[in-house]
Amino acid sequence: MRRTTTWLLSLATAAGLTITLGSAAVAEQAMTAQPPVSAAAAVGPQPGTFVGKGFDTCTAPSQSAMNAWRTSSPYRAVGIYISGASRTCAQPNLTPTWVTNQTANGWRLIPIELGYQAPCGTRAPKMSADPGTARSQGRTAATSAANAATALGIGAGSTIYNDIEQYPTTTACRAAVLSFLSGWVEQLHTRGYLAGMYSSGSSGIRDVCLEYNNPSYIRLDQIWIAWWNGVADTDAGSYCSDAYYANHQRLHQYAGDVTETWGGVTMKIDRNYLDVSTSQQPPQQWSTTIDNTTAGGFTAGAAWSTSAYSAQRYGTDYRFANPTTASDVAWYRANVPATGSYEVSVWYPADAGYNDRTPYLVATTSGNQSVTVNQRVNGGRWTSIGVFTLAAGDGNKVGVSRWTAGSGYVVADAVRITRM
Repeated sequence: MRRTTTWLLSLATAAGLTITLGSAAVAEQAMTAQPPVSAAAAVGPQPGTFVGKGFDTCTAPSQSAMNAWRTSSPYRAVGIYISGASRTCAQPNLTPTWVTNQTANGWRLIPIELGYQAPCGTRAPKMSADPGTARSQGRTAATSAANAATALGIGAGSTIYNDIEQYPTTTACRAAVLSFLSGWVEQLHTRGYLAGMYSSGSSGIRDVCLEYNNPSYIRLDQIWIAWWNGVADTDAGSYCSDAYYANHQRLHQYAGDVTETWGGVTMKIDRNYLDVSTSQQPPQQWSTTIDNTTAGGFTAGAAWSTSAYSAQRYGTDYRFANPTTASDVAWYRANVPATGSYEVSVWYPADAGYNDRTPYLVATTSGNQSVTVNQRVNGGRWTSIGVFTLAAGDGNKVGVSRWTAGSGYVVADAVRITRM
């Protein structure tokens, strides 16, 4: 898979936020509603549960070519480029009817997005080297890919694979790529799709597997290993431990740029072997909002006063306190259904007299992480402060601290926690 072109980058910047995290910064405003997409009649999850050989080629083949190869070739899955401005091949055959016909004939489809590439690589367009911006770009790419899949009739539960070509990996580049993929996973899950990645074993796959247990990044559902060793299996050699992505979560591109003829039809293809399953499912949607008046959901010390001064408040009132150089946290309590990735958004009234460096604490599986918010701007709405790995169970999940070097009242109003 080596198809590139140049396109304009859309960068999303979160205003008024400073993130202080253990290893990677994430900041972006809450996603706005997406425009409706015309959906074709959906086929079942693709590629679904399947073990066997597949191929990919730059342009979706004609119906006659697919019929000839279905009868004569050893392949039963086909990779198709459904989205991404880096696609250089025209797709005159790729229509909802084509999708329906192939699945009816027993083909499994491998949907591919080819867009942003690593910032340290030579291919364009490049994702941002800033992890926060890269994460936002990943979400944008996922929205585009999900829209394309929906329009083609590739239904929810399908896996969409983001094609990030080989790059010379560095620590900074790895952080950008994995942040981009975290946004990719977040948004595809929101849309009901599984999230995969295609990349070279020596770069993208190795980076993903090196950080497999890093809670700063959201784990992919499946990986597609480009390693042309000529062996039709899902082994990744030294690039990824056998213990990772071990539950029918792998594809292996074991040969590339080969020409084959079946049923009298010749095509230039890459050869793949799949061992995938629908056992991975996008997490069910879950969200909870906790206000300072939520019974059993909010606790604060005596120094926190109550006010209904600002019309930008959430609910009937909010709490406020003077800053101090001692620990005095107002906590929001929630019962999280399962350990996983959750977006935390905050609501506060903004005022020139409120604190310009209010610390929000998020109780993650790796300890409390602090996000500083300027409460003088962007009030009266939900503002995302990032995506975090939260532990399952009931407990204090988000807090507002008075310990800040900023000036002005610290405000605690409402928080929202949403599973990604």
